[in-house]
Amino acid sequence: MSLELFGHLFSSYTWKALIPLYQNDVPFTFRSIDRDEPGNYAELAHRWALAKFPLLVDGDRQVFEATAIIEYLDAFHPGAVRMIPKDAWEAIRVRQLDRIFDNYVMNVMNIIVADAMRPDADRDSFGVDRARASLDKIYAWLDAELAGRKWAAGDAFTLADCAAAPSLFYADWAHPIADAHATLRAYRARLLAHPSVARCVEDARPFRHYFPLGAPDRD
Repeated sequence: MSLELFGHLFSSYTWKALIPLYQNDVPFTFRSIDRDEPGNYAELAHRWALAKFPLLVDGDRQVFEATAIIEYLDAFHPGAVRMIPKDAWEAIRVRQLDRIFDNYVMNVMNIIVADAMRPDADRDSFGVDRARASLDKIYAWLDAELAGRKWAAGDAFTLADCAAAPSLFYADWAHPIADAHATLRAYRARLLAHPSVARCVEDARPFRHYFPLGAPDRD
């Protein structure tokens, strides 16, 4: 039985799970969570009480949360590109960066996006200002941390880059990375040129009108 991935092509965390599947040419069926395919959402909700995506189904097994999906693929459907280094210390560094991109870039950016979806009377300008300040801090930290590296943790494309690609793609839309952070901006550009990431960008292009802040005319 082939793998099935439940998600949406504009979803950042769906991208994160798709990137290693594309990178290693792993056969799978994509189950789009879309109003035109209500059966897919019904199946997702049946399998996972919170009905959150992405969700990977492999026979009798199901794996939710994008990081866990990538760990699962690396263990049970490995390809030429391994997403978790064999060296224990390098693996810890990769996992640490994965959490940084999810927790301090993507999740903080989502505060700004979610606020844009609220009625005007319920907007939280204080919370948005704090989120923007937090993004400025992590952008500066990443700009220094990534100096001299091709990819997030070094020369190899890993789990950390799977997390970084959607995080930096959307975060730069919500709160642009300053020109002064040339290292981080160059890293984002390399990510978007990477074939597996570029495929995600193109597949998501028809859905850009979904972005609550308005998608910029770039990327």
